[in-house]
Amino acid sequence: MKLPRLRVLVLAAMAAAVLATACWWAFGPPGVAVELTRRSWRMEVVVERYKPEAGSGWCDELPPGVFDVSRRVTADPTGRRSEPAEHCRYTELVWRRQWIAKTEGGPGSRPDWPRPPLRMAPPGEPGSERLGKREAFYEIELRDRSDHQWTCRVTPERWALLREGQRFRMPVDRFGTADCARLG
Repeated sequence: MKLPRLRVLVLAAMAAAVLATACWWAFGPPGVAVELTRRSWRMEVVVERYKPEAGSGWCDELPPGVFDVSRRVTADPTGRRSEPAEHCRYTELVWRRQWIAKTEGGPGSRPDWPRPPLRMAPPGEPGSERLGKREAFYEIELRDRSDHQWTCRVTPERWALLREGQRFRMPVDRFGTADCARLG
């Protein structure tokens, strides 16, 4: 049985299209074409407060500076102490994270650390606040033609060099997660 010439040509064209698509998928440029649409920075400082906190432990192992100590004799449930010993409940003053102060901006403003107002109490009294850990984030927002959006963190040096409207190829996995480290 001989196929008509038109059918053979249509089948050959379909096979060529499938082969070309498979080759482009396998050997074409990796990643998704994206455009940089926004640059932003954010500076964060943790504010810690000196506050009372309850704790418990063996009375011969108490940390320094504890107060409101109550004692009771009990056996060690872990078995490290062979005889019953005094176990204490106490209060101590510790620094704990209370809130985070933030400043944000973009390419038109200079990155600057926040300067939050801090509470001051007499030395050794609860209620004082202090600045803790600082973190700076430099982020860029990228979009593709299908309006998918990704936000990537970059170094301050790279952030300063980038401009809105720049185009890149960015690797994106099958779940839509961008590999920002390989942005190029």
